[in-house]
Amino acid sequence: MKFPLRRERYIPGKKNESKRNISKGNPRIFGAYDGRKQMNDYKRKKYKGAKKKITAAIAAACAFFFAAAAFGGCEKKDTSEAEANNLPVLRIASDEYSPYFYFGETGDVEGIDVELATEACRRMGYKPQFMKILWLNKDAILNEGEADLLWGCFSMTGREDRYEWAGPYMNSRQVVVVKQSSEIQTLADLYDKRIGVQMTTKPDEIFSAGATDKIPEIRDLYCFSQMDYTFAALRKGYVDAIAGHETAVMNFIGNAATKYRVLDEPLMKVQLGAAAKKDSPEGKALAGKLTKTFEEMGKDGFTAKVLTKYGLDAEKALEGISDGGDE
Repeated sequence: MKFPLRRERYIPGKKNESKRNISKGNPRIFGAYDGRKQMNDYKRKKYKGAKKKITAAIAAACAFFFAAAAFGGCEKKDTSEAEANNLPVLRIASDEYSPYFYFGETGDVEGIDVELATEACRRMGYKPQFMKILWLNKDAILNEGEADLLWGCFSMTGREDRYEWAGPYMNSRQVVVVKQSSEIQTLADLYDKRIGVQMTTKPDEIFSAGATDKIPEIRDLYCFSQMDYTFAALRKGYVDAIAGHETAVMNFIGNAATKYRVLDEPLMKVQLGAAAKKDSPEGKALAGKLTKTFEEMGKDGFTAKVLTKYGLDAEKALEGISDGGDE
């Protein structure tokens, strides 16, 4: 039996207003971060001495030496700060997607992509400005010039012709997560099941495209504005399985590993990159420059250091990347 796929936008919020058919338009997103509105908030002596006794001369010389050193140090610091403030700003947009882009205990943005972007900007001579957005608005934000790059665990694979890409800088896998007690063991077991994904992500594209030799017919596809909503839906039993980047879903699972499991068979192996505006001379130049910087960071070990810091298998994540090859 072939099931007609229902693709619904499910967003926690006001009672009786949480679920609408996506084909009926663009419903209000309750409780979600309006990234575009918030992002607009981002806009934007010579020393002269006389002959004296030798002791006085030595004292004077020492005083001059320390004073000059102190003055020189302040001047160097002030110059460094001034240079940093005068650097061109690179606006980097992402949604909150731990461990790639999230806000730490101090309220500052942190994560794998944040650290890689900060170092890449330093090497290229930019000052990074990180912006949290609603991921479903990403294309409009980029095309309207409100951001220079989309950079947040963003899969290049299958989207090569949609953006000017910088990268790849690492590998990832799109995987399926189920409850530990679920009877689902393989992708084939997703037949006639309810699947939850984050809107406009690679899993959304995969399941929205319909059945293939690898992906069976599913009953319903629920699309959420944020990844944590997908886990809430799985936890509450609204969906039978959810899908996302392996590193991100493992981060969400955290200490609840006994409650959930990841299917061994991945949906897709992908490579991650940073996206600039398509057919833009500036975007193309930026993407080329950043790609070269990614290569440098891969070869000198910086990228591996960051990935290891966040608990990833750097060797696996960078296989075929650092040496410029393909996975």
